[in-house]
Amino acid sequence: MARKIFVAATGMNSGKTTTSVSLMHMALRKYKKVGFIKPIGPKPVEFQGQLADKDAVLMARYFGLENDLHLMSPFVLQDGDTRRVIDGELTREQIRNQVFGAIKELDEKNDFLIIEGAGHTGVGTVLGCNNAHIAKMTGATVLLVTGGGLGNVIDSAQVNIALFQKEQARVKAILINKIIPEKREQTLKYLDMAFADEDITVLGGFNYQPILANPTMRRIAGVLGVELKANYDQSQRIIHHVQIGAASAQRVVELLRDSTLVIVNSSRDELLVTLSNLYHLDEFRPRIAGVVIPGSSEISHITMKIINSSGIPYMIAKRTSSKVFEMISDDVSKLTVEDTHKLKLLTELAEKRLNFEEIDALLDT
Repeated sequence: MARKIFVAATGMNSGKTTTSVSLMHMALRKYKKVGFIKPIGPKPVEFQGQLADKDAVLMARYFGLENDLHLMSPFVLQDGDTRRVIDGELTREQIRNQVFGAIKELDEKNDFLIIEGAGHTGVGTVLGCNNAHIAKMTGATVLLVTGGGLGNVIDSAQVNIALFQKEQARVKAILINKIIPEKREQTLKYLDMAFADEDITVLGGFNYQPILANPTMRRIAGVLGVELKANYDQSQRIIHHVQIGAASAQRVVELLRDSTLVIVNSSRDELLVTLSNLYHLDEFRPRIAGVVIPGSSEISHITMKIINSSGIPYMIAKRTSSKVFEMISDDVSKLTVEDTHKLKLLTELAEKRLNFEEIDALLDT
């Protein structure tokens, strides 16, 4: 039987996946066999002919667990499944059998098992298998992951804790992520005070890291569904700022900040040429992550030749500039196994920030 921890969250984008990667990395330093499961998978992708949750695929590929992927993502939520359950075409009993059968098998073959929930605590209720219910039925100790802040952490944590308590699942710790570095000590002090009467340990997670929160060039190309012209290192470049190149070329250059992705309409030959030439200069290369070239008009032959010879990373998107900006702004960067720079940084940070022994000890209380 494995020691089991359930990684829950107050909502989406709180840092569950980064927490799971970190826990896996640290647990493997102590335990011989460490498993992972995402019981309800809301983000289906295909890998080696198998449909699985995106986070499960990341964990399987990064930690060499591909042979267990069918267990790591036992139920993947697809379009229409909610209606099928309500209509009785797909029974809750079928879903529970898939989920708990996979957990049982992983429980038996591992020393430590990470169970990652989906979204907030109530996700999966319509399937008869929400996060709180799974935590209770597996006897896993719950680690509730939240974003940064103070009041919003307390409010959102209490709402989620209430559902776990209703199911009689054990919430033993809250892990605070995305902490503002200069407020770290103060934030953790007051959160300790806020949860002092609830037998819940407050743990400091990761400080806010733009390099983890922001997308790579490769990620943006995926969001836009276009080809990225870049070498490997350029594709892994983290974008810290996005700028629409609507002003004069001189003004756009003046507004460049660290690692900026510039959206330049295909009709703006002079700006495309300027950025391409500046990319040769050491003082500007750190500021220019690359360019997205939207617009319906063709890029002139000579401009295209200058862009290609400069080595500047670029992608061509047959959309309007405003639509491209909207798609980029709406995207929340998620880890994938191709994000090697991010994953390397994450595991390094885990060794500094994550007190695995303290977390592991909570499983005994």
